[in-house]
Amino acid sequence: MLARLLIALILMAMCVAIHAIGVSSALEWLRRHPRGALSLAKITRLFVSIAVWMVLLHLVEISLWAVFYAWRDAMPDLSSAMYFSAVTYTTTGYGDLVLDEGWRLLGAVEALTGILMCGWSTGFFFAVVNRVYAVDPEPPRSGTQP
Repeated sequence: MLARLLIALILMAMCVAIHAIGVSSALEWLRRHPRGALSLAKITRLFVSIAVWMVLLHLVEISLWAVFYAWRDAMPDLSSAMYFSAVTYTTTGYGDLVLDEGWRLLGAVEALTGILMCGWSTGFFFAVVNRVYAVDPEPPRSGTQP
């Protein structure tokens, strides 16, 4: 059981690394594109781009778990493993596919990882929205009280 917990933690760490690289690259992209006045079309395109990027990161992370499940024969095939992994990572949990008893701990760790990564994506998306709609306070005029 401890060996499989270690495997689950390694997969979780790989997801965190993927997400860190993805969020960092999105931050770098945002830094190269100054805020300024944005039109509704540009704001919409920005939000859609960030959302697509976040979903792609999650799909890579889901695929990582799925490939492991298929490789270790914890699921009958890659298609089933992808479906199971997506349902588990997103904590949808239909229950129509389940891991064998020996692998169940990995499913729980994947669900916890998905919660954490989705929370991170939500926080990042919220930060981008805040940055776009931030109102810079007027600087105080000299000789007047704030």
